[in-house]
Amino acid sequence: MTFRLIPSIEHLRQMASVRALEARFGHEAVVDALRQEAASVRDRIARGDVPEDVAAAIAASVPARLEAATAPSLRRVINATGVIVHTNLGRAPLPAAAIARVAALASGYTNLEYDVERGARGRRDVHAERLICRLTGAEAAAVVNNNAAATLLSLAALGAGREVIISRGELIEIGGGFRVPDVMAQSGAVLREVGTTNRTRAADYAAAISDRTALILRVHPSNFRIEGFTERPPLEELVAVGHRFGIPVMEDLGSGLLAAPAGIDALRDEPVAAASLDAGVDVVMFSGDKLLGGPQAGIIAGGAAPLSKIRRHPLMRALRVDKMTYAALEATLASYVAGRAADEVPVARMIAMSVDAIGERAARLVAALPAALDPRVVDGTSTIGGGSAPGSALPTRLIAIRRAGLAPDALAEALRAGDLPVIARILDDRVVLDLRTVEPSDDHRVLDGLLALAAR
Repeated sequence: MTFRLIPSIEHLRQMASVRALEARFGHEAVVDALRQEAASVRDRIARGDVPEDVAAAIAASVPARLEAATAPSLRRVINATGVIVHTNLGRAPLPAAAIARVAALASGYTNLEYDVERGARGRRDVHAERLICRLTGAEAAAVVNNNAAATLLSLAALGAGREVIISRGELIEIGGGFRVPDVMAQSGAVLREVGTTNRTRAADYAAAISDRTALILRVHPSNFRIEGFTERPPLEELVAVGHRFGIPVMEDLGSGLLAAPAGIDALRDEPVAAASLDAGVDVVMFSGDKLLGGPQAGIIAGGAAPLSKIRRHPLMRALRVDKMTYAALEATLASYVAGRAADEVPVARMIAMSVDAIGERAARLVAALPAALDPRVVDGTSTIGGGSAPGSALPTRLIAIRRAGLAPDALAEALRAGDLPVIARILDDRVVLDLRTVEPSDDHRVLDGLLALAAR
Protein backbone atom coordinates (compact mmCIF):
# COMPACT_ATOMS: atom_id res chain seq x y z
CA MET A 1 0.00 0.00 0.00
CA THR A 2 2.88 2.32 0.82
CA PHE A 3 4.34 2.04 -2.64
CA ARG A 4 1.03 3.05 -4.29
CA LEU A 5 1.39 6.45 -2.63
CA ILE A 6 4.32 7.25 -4.88
CA PRO A 7 3.23 8.77 -8.22
CA SER A 8 4.78 7.42 -11.39
CA ILE A 9 7.75 9.26 -12.91
CA GLU A 10 5.62 10.07 -15.95
CA HIS A 11 2.94 11.59 -13.74
CA LEU A 12 5.55 13.72 -11.97
CA ARG A 13 6.95 14.87 -15.31
CA GLN A 14 3.62 16.44 -16.23
CA MET A 15 3.84 18.90 -13.34
CA ALA A 16 4.54 22.46 -14.54
CA SER A 17 7.51 22.90 -12.20
CA VAL A 18 9.10 19.66 -13.44
CA ARG A 19 8.57 20.57 -17.11
CA ALA A 20 10.42 23.83 -16.43
CA LEU A 21 13.28 21.85 -14.92
CA GLU A 22 13.49 19.63 -18.01
CA ALA A 23 13.84 22.70 -20.19
CA ARG A 24 16.78 23.81 -18.05
CA PHE A 25 18.56 20.59 -17.10
CA GLY A 26 17.44 18.12 -19.76
CA HIS A 27 15.15 15.10 -19.75
CA GLU A 28 17.59 12.44 -18.53
CA ALA A 29 18.94 14.47 -15.62
CA VAL A 30 15.46 15.33 -14.39
CA VAL A 31 14.16 11.75 -14.66
CA ASP A 32 17.22 10.53 -12.73
CA ALA A 33 16.62 13.14 -10.02
CA LEU A 34 12.90 12.25 -9.82
CA ARG A 35 13.76 8.58 -9.30
CA GLN A 36 16.21 9.42 -6.53
CA GLU A 37 13.76 11.73 -4.78
CA ALA A 38 10.95 9.19 -5.15
CA ALA A 39 13.16 6.60 -3.47
CA SER A 40 13.95 9.07 -0.68
CA VAL A 41 10.26 9.82 -0.07
CA ARG A 42 9.48 6.09 -0.17
CA ASP A 43 11.98 5.60 2.67
CA ARG A 44 10.30 8.43 4.62
CA ILE A 45 6.92 6.81 4.22
CA ALA A 46 8.30 3.46 5.34
CA ARG A 47 9.43 5.18 8.56
CA GLY A 48 5.94 6.59 9.07
CA ASP A 49 6.72 10.10 7.84
CA VAL A 50 4.03 10.52 5.17
CA PRO A 51 4.02 13.91 3.36
CA GLU A 52 0.65 15.58 2.96
CA ASP A 53 1.23 15.84 -0.80
CA VAL A 54 3.67 13.19 -1.97
CA ALA A 55 4.01 14.50 -5.53
CA ALA A 56 4.66 18.05 -4.32
CA ALA A 57 7.25 16.78 -1.79
CA ILE A 58 9.15 14.98 -4.53
CA ALA A 59 8.97 17.88 -6.98
CA ALA A 60 10.07 20.40 -4.33
CA SER A 61 13.31 18.51 -3.62
CA VAL A 62 14.33 17.92 -7.23
CA PRO A 63 15.74 21.42 -8.01
CA ALA A 64 18.28 21.27 -5.17
CA ARG A 65 19.39 17.81 -6.26
CA LEU A 66 19.83 18.97 -9.85
CA GLU A 67 21.72 22.09 -8.79
CA ALA A 68 24.09 19.99 -6.67
CA ALA A 69 24.62 17.45 -9.45
CA THR A 70 25.42 20.03 -12.12
CA ALA A 71 27.21 22.70 -10.09
CA PRO A 72 30.82 23.25 -11.25
CA SER A 73 33.41 21.99 -8.79
CA LEU A 74 35.80 24.86 -9.61
CA ARG A 75 34.69 27.96 -7.69
CA ARG A 76 35.99 31.42 -7.03
CA VAL A 77 37.32 32.02 -3.52
CA ILE A 78 38.80 35.03 -1.75
CA ASN A 79 42.39 34.49 -0.70
CA ALA A 80 42.87 36.26 2.63
CA THR A 81 45.80 34.08 3.70
CA GLY A 82 48.56 36.51 2.78
CA VAL A 83 50.23 33.88 0.57
CA ILE A 84 50.50 35.70 -2.74
CA VAL A 85 51.32 32.84 -5.12
CA HIS A 86 49.10 30.26 -3.41
CA THR A 87 49.40 27.00 -5.33
CA ASN A 88 46.29 25.47 -3.72
CA LEU A 89 44.23 28.53 -4.66
CA GLY A 90 45.31 28.68 -8.30
CA ARG A 91 48.55 30.66 -7.99
CA ALA A 92 48.54 34.00 -9.81
CA PRO A 93 45.29 35.90 -10.36
CA LEU A 94 45.31 37.16 -13.94
CA PRO A 95 45.68 40.83 -14.88
CA ALA A 96 42.55 42.54 -16.19
CA ALA A 97 44.13 42.86 -19.64
CA ALA A 98 44.77 39.10 -19.75
CA ILE A 99 41.18 38.33 -18.77
CA ALA A 100 39.88 40.66 -21.47
CA ARG A 101 42.20 39.15 -24.06
CA VAL A 102 41.09 35.61 -23.23
CA ALA A 103 37.42 36.63 -23.48
CA ALA A 104 38.05 38.33 -26.81
CA LEU A 105 39.77 35.31 -28.38
CA ALA A 106 37.95 32.42 -26.70
CA SER A 107 34.60 33.21 -28.28
CA GLY A 108 35.71 32.74 -31.86
CA TYR A 109 38.32 31.35 -34.21
CA THR A 110 41.93 32.52 -34.11
CA ASN A 111 45.14 32.23 -36.10
CA LEU A 112 46.49 29.70 -33.59
CA GLU A 113 48.09 27.58 -36.33
CA TYR A 114 47.31 29.68 -39.38
CA ASP A 115 49.50 32.15 -41.24
CA VAL A 116 47.07 34.88 -42.25
CA GLU A 117 49.50 36.56 -44.67
CA ARG A 118 50.32 33.38 -46.58
CA GLY A 119 46.86 31.87 -46.26
CA ALA A 120 48.38 28.56 -45.19
CA ARG A 121 49.04 26.43 -42.14
CA GLY A 122 51.22 28.17 -39.58
CA ARG A 123 52.92 27.28 -36.28
CA ARG A 124 51.45 27.75 -32.84
CA ASP A 125 54.83 27.79 -31.08
CA VAL A 126 55.63 31.26 -32.44
CA HIS A 127 53.00 32.95 -30.29
CA ALA A 128 54.41 34.94 -27.34
CA GLU A 129 57.95 34.28 -28.61
CA ARG A 130 58.62 37.84 -29.71
CA LEU A 131 57.61 39.26 -26.31
CA ILE A 132 59.56 36.64 -24.35
CA CYS A 133 62.70 37.29 -26.38
CA ARG A 134 62.36 41.05 -25.95
CA LEU A 135 62.06 40.72 -22.17
CA THR A 136 64.79 38.10 -21.67
CA GLY A 137 67.26 38.75 -24.47
CA ALA A 138 66.82 35.19 -25.74
CA GLU A 139 67.20 34.29 -29.42
CA ALA A 140 64.18 31.98 -29.34
CA ALA A 141 61.46 30.80 -26.98
CA ALA A 142 58.68 28.24 -26.66
CA VAL A 143 55.72 27.76 -24.29
CA VAL A 144 54.39 24.53 -22.78
CA ASN A 145 51.79 23.84 -20.10
CA ASN A 146 53.91 24.29 -16.95
CA ASN A 147 57.51 24.52 -15.79
CA ALA A 148 57.74 20.81 -14.97
CA ALA A 149 56.80 20.15 -18.60
CA ALA A 150 59.39 22.70 -19.74
CA THR A 151 62.10 20.90 -17.77
CA LEU A 152 60.99 17.45 -18.96
CA LEU A 153 60.85 18.51 -22.60
CA SER A 154 64.19 20.34 -22.54
CA LEU A 155 65.97 17.39 -20.92
CA ALA A 156 64.38 14.92 -23.33
CA ALA A 157 65.33 17.00 -26.36
CA LEU A 158 68.88 17.84 -25.30
CA GLY A 159 69.95 15.12 -22.89
CA ALA A 160 68.12 11.82 -23.53
CA GLY A 161 70.42 8.80 -23.33
CA ARG A 162 73.35 10.84 -22.05
CA GLU A 163 74.54 12.23 -18.73
CA VAL A 164 73.25 15.46 -17.24
CA ILE A 165 75.42 16.84 -14.44
CA ILE A 166 73.69 18.38 -11.43
CA SER A 167 74.73 19.32 -7.90
CA ARG A 168 73.49 17.07 -5.09
CA GLY A 169 72.26 20.20 -3.35
CA GLU A 170 69.85 20.86 -6.23
CA LEU A 171 68.12 17.47 -6.35
CA ILE A 172 65.00 19.04 -4.92
CA GLU A 173 61.40 18.04 -4.40
CA ILE A 174 58.70 20.70 -4.55
CA GLY A 175 54.96 20.55 -3.87
CA GLY A 176 52.92 17.72 -5.26
CA GLY A 177 55.82 15.26 -5.24
CA PHE A 178 57.67 16.88 -8.17
CA ARG A 179 61.24 15.55 -7.86
CA VAL A 180 64.05 16.61 -10.16
CA PRO A 181 65.61 13.10 -10.26
CA ASP A 182 62.27 11.59 -11.28
CA VAL A 183 61.79 14.13 -14.07
CA MET A 184 65.30 13.46 -15.34
CA ALA A 185 64.62 9.72 -15.36
CA GLN A 186 61.39 10.20 -17.32
CA SER A 187 63.20 12.35 -19.87
CA GLY A 188 65.67 9.58 -20.61
CA ALA A 189 68.61 11.61 -19.32
CA VAL A 190 71.14 9.93 -17.02
CA LEU A 191 71.61 11.67 -13.69
CA ARG A 192 75.21 12.47 -12.74
CA GLU A 193 75.47 13.94 -9.25
CA VAL A 194 78.40 16.08 -8.18
CA GLY A 195 79.45 17.82 -4.98
CA THR A 196 77.71 17.42 -1.63
CA THR A 197 74.37 18.52 -0.24
CA ASN A 198 75.78 21.80 1.08
CA ARG A 199 78.90 22.47 -1.01
CA THR A 200 79.51 22.13 -4.74
CA ARG A 201 82.31 23.84 -6.65
CA ALA A 202 82.85 24.55 -10.33
CA ALA A 203 85.71 22.03 -10.25
CA ASP A 204 83.24 19.28 -9.29
CA TYR A 205 81.32 19.87 -12.52
CA ALA A 206 84.51 19.94 -14.58
CA ALA A 207 85.74 16.66 -13.08
CA ALA A 208 82.49 14.89 -14.01
CA ILE A 209 82.52 15.85 -17.70
CA SER A 210 83.16 13.02 -20.14
CA ASP A 211 82.24 12.03 -23.66
CA ARG A 212 78.88 10.90 -22.24
CA THR A 213 77.99 14.37 -20.94
CA ALA A 214 75.12 16.14 -22.66
CA LEU A 215 74.32 19.03 -20.31
CA ILE A 216 75.11 20.83 -17.11
CA LEU A 217 71.85 21.51 -15.24
CA ARG A 218 71.43 24.17 -12.58
CA VAL A 219 68.20 24.17 -10.54
CA HIS A 220 66.92 27.01 -8.40
CA PRO A 221 66.30 25.75 -4.82
CA SER A 222 62.69 26.98 -5.12
CA ASN A 223 61.02 26.43 -1.76
CA PHE A 224 63.93 25.89 0.65
CA ARG A 225 67.22 27.45 1.63
CA ILE A 226 70.44 25.91 2.96
CA GLU A 227 72.32 28.20 5.30
CA GLY A 228 75.65 27.99 7.11
CA PHE A 229 78.63 26.11 5.69
CA THR A 230 77.58 26.24 2.03
CA GLU A 231 79.06 26.88 -1.38
CA ARG A 232 77.58 27.16 -4.83
CA PRO A 233 79.57 28.30 -7.86
CA PRO A 234 78.55 31.63 -9.38
CA LEU A 235 76.65 31.17 -12.61
CA GLU A 236 79.48 32.75 -14.59
CA GLU A 237 81.92 30.08 -13.34
CA LEU A 238 79.51 27.30 -14.26
CA VAL A 239 79.04 28.76 -17.75
CA ALA A 240 82.82 29.04 -18.12
CA VAL A 241 83.17 25.32 -17.36
CA GLY A 242 80.52 24.49 -19.94
CA HIS A 243 82.15 26.64 -22.60
CA ARG A 244 85.60 25.22 -21.89
CA PHE A 245 84.36 21.69 -22.61
CA GLY A 246 81.69 22.56 -25.18
CA ILE A 247 78.85 21.47 -22.89
CA PRO A 248 75.56 23.45 -22.89
CA VAL A 249 74.36 24.84 -19.56
CA MET A 250 70.63 24.70 -18.78
CA GLU A 251 68.98 26.44 -15.81
CA ASP A 252 65.61 25.76 -14.23
CA LEU A 253 64.75 29.16 -12.75
CA GLY A 254 61.42 28.06 -11.34
CA SER A 255 59.65 31.24 -10.35
CA GLY A 256 59.82 33.35 -13.51
CA LEU A 257 61.05 36.71 -12.25
CA LEU A 258 61.44 38.99 -15.26
CA ALA A 259 62.81 41.99 -13.37
CA ALA A 260 63.81 42.48 -9.74
CA PRO A 261 61.53 45.16 -8.27
CA ALA A 262 63.32 47.90 -6.36
CA GLY A 263 63.07 47.86 -2.58
CA ILE A 264 61.73 44.30 -2.23
CA ASP A 265 64.33 42.49 -0.12
CA ALA A 266 62.36 39.22 -0.28
CA LEU A 267 63.26 38.92 -3.99
CA ARG A 268 66.93 39.85 -3.78
CA ASP A 269 68.07 36.23 -4.23
CA GLU A 270 65.57 35.31 -6.95
CA PRO A 271 67.21 34.67 -10.34
CA VAL A 272 66.17 36.85 -13.26
CA ALA A 273 65.82 35.19 -16.67
CA ALA A 274 67.60 37.94 -18.58
CA ALA A 275 70.55 37.88 -16.16
CA SER A 276 71.01 34.11 -16.58
CA LEU A 277 70.95 34.34 -20.37
CA ASP A 278 73.28 37.33 -20.28
CA ALA A 279 75.70 35.26 -18.19
CA GLY A 280 75.85 32.73 -21.03
CA VAL A 281 73.30 30.06 -20.03
CA ASP A 282 72.11 28.27 -23.17
CA VAL A 283 68.53 27.47 -22.07
CA VAL A 284 66.39 28.67 -19.16
CA MET A 285 62.98 27.43 -18.04
CA PHE A 286 60.53 29.23 -15.75
CA SER A 287 56.87 29.41 -14.74
CA GLY A 288 54.26 31.73 -16.17
CA ASP A 289 51.96 31.71 -13.13
CA LYS A 290 54.36 32.47 -10.29
CA LEU A 291 56.32 35.73 -10.05
CA LEU A 292 55.58 36.53 -13.68
CA GLY A 293 51.92 36.73 -12.65
CA GLY A 294 50.32 35.22 -15.75
CA PRO A 295 48.58 31.95 -16.67
CA GLN A 296 49.89 28.48 -15.92
CA ALA A 297 52.65 27.90 -18.43
CA GLY A 298 56.22 26.73 -18.73
CA ILE A 299 58.46 29.10 -20.68
CA ILE A 300 61.64 27.92 -22.39
CA ALA A 301 64.03 30.58 -23.66
CA GLY A 302 67.56 30.54 -24.99
CA GLY A 303 69.66 30.04 -28.09
CA ALA A 304 68.13 29.37 -31.48
CA ALA A 305 69.90 26.02 -31.93
CA PRO A 306 68.76 24.31 -28.70
CA LEU A 307 65.26 25.76 -29.02
CA SER A 308 65.01 24.31 -32.52
CA LYS A 309 65.73 20.82 -31.11
CA ILE A 310 63.24 21.34 -28.31
CA ARG A 311 60.50 22.41 -30.73
CA ARG A 312 61.04 19.37 -32.94
CA HIS A 313 60.80 16.85 -30.09
CA PRO A 314 57.62 14.70 -30.13
CA LEU A 315 56.77 15.71 -26.56
CA MET A 316 56.28 19.29 -27.72
CA ARG A 317 52.88 18.38 -29.17
CA ALA A 318 51.80 16.58 -26.01
CA LEU A 319 52.78 19.52 -23.79
CA ARG A 320 51.70 22.45 -25.94
CA VAL A 321 49.27 25.13 -24.73
CA ASP A 322 45.98 26.36 -26.17
CA LYS A 323 44.84 29.70 -27.54
CA MET A 324 43.56 30.93 -24.16
CA THR A 325 46.92 30.38 -22.47
CA TYR A 326 48.71 32.22 -25.27
CA ALA A 327 46.17 35.05 -25.07
CA ALA A 328 46.60 35.50 -21.32
CA LEU A 329 50.38 35.14 -21.47
CA GLU A 330 50.84 37.67 -24.28
CA ALA A 331 48.64 40.22 -22.49
CA THR A 332 50.63 39.76 -19.27
CA LEU A 333 53.97 40.05 -21.07
CA ALA A 334 52.74 43.18 -22.83
CA SER A 335 52.34 44.86 -19.43
CA TYR A 336 56.02 44.16 -18.71
CA VAL A 337 57.12 45.45 -22.09
CA ALA A 338 55.14 48.66 -21.50
CA GLY A 339 56.63 49.07 -18.02
CA ARG A 340 53.22 48.85 -16.35
CA ALA A 341 53.50 45.45 -14.65
CA ALA A 342 53.83 46.94 -11.15
CA ASP A 343 50.38 48.51 -11.57
CA GLU A 344 48.62 46.00 -13.84
CA VAL A 345 49.86 42.55 -12.76
CA PRO A 346 48.18 41.54 -9.47
CA VAL A 347 51.13 39.48 -8.17
CA ALA A 348 53.56 42.36 -8.73
CA ARG A 349 51.11 44.82 -7.21
CA MET A 350 50.54 42.66 -4.12
CA ILE A 351 54.26 42.20 -3.52
CA ALA A 352 54.86 45.95 -3.72
CA MET A 353 51.81 46.93 -1.61
CA SER A 354 52.78 49.05 1.41
CA VAL A 355 52.01 48.17 5.01
CA ASP A 356 50.24 51.51 5.45
CA ALA A 357 47.90 50.87 2.52
CA ILE A 358 46.99 47.42 3.86
CA GLY A 359 46.54 48.80 7.36
CA GLU A 360 44.14 51.51 6.20
CA ARG A 361 41.93 48.98 4.44
CA ALA A 362 42.01 46.65 7.44
CA ALA A 363 41.06 49.49 9.81
CA ARG A 364 38.03 50.39 7.67
CA LEU A 365 36.73 46.84 7.79
CA VAL A 366 37.37 46.43 11.51
CA ALA A 367 35.47 49.65 12.21
CA ALA A 368 32.43 48.14 10.49
CA LEU A 369 32.49 44.86 12.42
CA PRO A 370 30.43 44.15 15.57
CA ALA A 371 32.05 43.65 18.96
CA ALA A 372 30.90 40.00 18.93
CA LEU A 373 33.88 39.21 16.73
CA ASP A 374 36.33 41.11 18.96
CA PRO A 375 37.93 42.56 15.79
CA ARG A 376 41.30 44.27 15.82
CA VAL A 377 44.18 45.13 13.50
CA VAL A 378 47.50 43.47 14.37
CA ASP A 379 50.97 43.30 12.86
CA GLY A 380 51.85 40.24 10.80
CA THR A 381 53.69 38.95 7.76
CA SER A 382 52.72 37.93 4.26
CA THR A 383 54.71 35.51 2.14
CA ILE A 384 55.27 35.21 -1.60
CA GLY A 385 54.69 31.44 -1.78
CA GLY A 386 54.49 29.16 -4.80
CA GLY A 387 58.05 27.95 -4.27
CA SER A 388 59.33 31.48 -4.81
CA ALA A 389 61.61 33.42 -2.46
CA PRO A 390 61.83 30.74 0.27
CA GLY A 391 61.67 32.24 3.73
CA SER A 392 60.27 35.52 2.41
CA ALA A 393 58.42 37.67 4.92
CA LEU A 394 56.64 40.86 3.88
CA PRO A 395 55.42 43.06 6.77
CA THR A 396 51.64 43.45 6.76
CA ARG A 397 48.62 44.31 8.90
CA LEU A 398 46.08 41.63 9.71
CA ILE A 399 42.42 41.63 10.66
CA ALA A 400 42.18 39.36 13.72
CA ILE A 401 38.85 38.02 14.97
CA ARG A 402 37.53 35.54 17.49
CA ARG A 403 34.13 34.64 18.87
CA ALA A 404 33.25 33.37 22.29
CA GLY A 405 32.21 29.74 22.30
CA LEU A 406 33.57 29.05 18.84
CA ALA A 407 37.01 27.53 18.26
CA PRO A 408 39.25 29.21 15.65
CA ASP A 409 39.02 26.16 13.39
CA ALA A 410 35.22 26.35 13.45
CA LEU A 411 35.33 30.09 12.80
CA ALA A 412 37.60 29.62 9.78
CA GLU A 413 35.35 26.81 8.53
CA ALA A 414 32.30 29.08 8.79
CA LEU A 415 34.06 31.71 6.66
CA ARG A 416 34.69 29.06 4.03
CA ALA A 417 31.02 27.98 4.07
CA GLY A 418 29.68 31.13 2.44
CA ASP A 419 28.52 31.41 -1.16
CA LEU A 420 31.89 33.06 -1.85
CA PRO A 421 34.34 31.25 0.46
CA VAL A 422 36.83 33.44 2.32
CA ILE A 423 40.05 31.54 3.01
CA ALA A 424 41.81 32.80 6.13
CA ARG A 425 44.44 31.39 8.49
CA ILE A 426 44.83 30.94 12.24
CA LEU A 427 47.42 32.76 14.33
CA ASP A 428 47.65 32.90 18.13
CA ASP A 429 44.17 31.35 18.56
CA ARG A 430 42.56 33.95 16.32
CA VAL A 431 41.38 33.81 12.74
CA VAL A 432 43.40 36.36 10.77
CA LEU A 433 42.79 37.84 7.33
CA ASP A 434 45.52 39.50 5.26
CA LEU A 435 44.19 42.00 2.73
CA ARG A 436 47.46 42.00 0.81
CA THR A 437 46.11 39.07 -1.21
CA VAL A 438 42.58 40.48 -1.52
CA GLU A 439 41.76 42.80 -4.40
CA PRO A 440 40.53 46.13 -2.98
CA SER A 441 37.36 45.68 -5.03
CA ASP A 442 36.67 42.55 -2.94
CA ASP A 443 36.99 44.25 0.47
CA HIS A 444 33.21 44.60 0.72
CA ARG A 445 32.83 40.89 0.02
CA VAL A 446 35.19 40.08 2.88
CA LEU A 447 33.13 42.40 5.08
CA ASP A 448 29.91 40.65 4.00
CA GLY A 449 31.40 37.29 4.94
CA LEU A 450 32.46 38.55 8.35
CA LEU A 451 29.10 40.21 9.04
CA ALA A 452 27.29 36.98 8.08
CA LEU A 453 29.57 35.16 10.49
CA ALA A 454 28.71 37.59 13.29
CA ALA A 455 24.99 37.20 12.58
CA ARG A 456 25.01 33.45 13.08
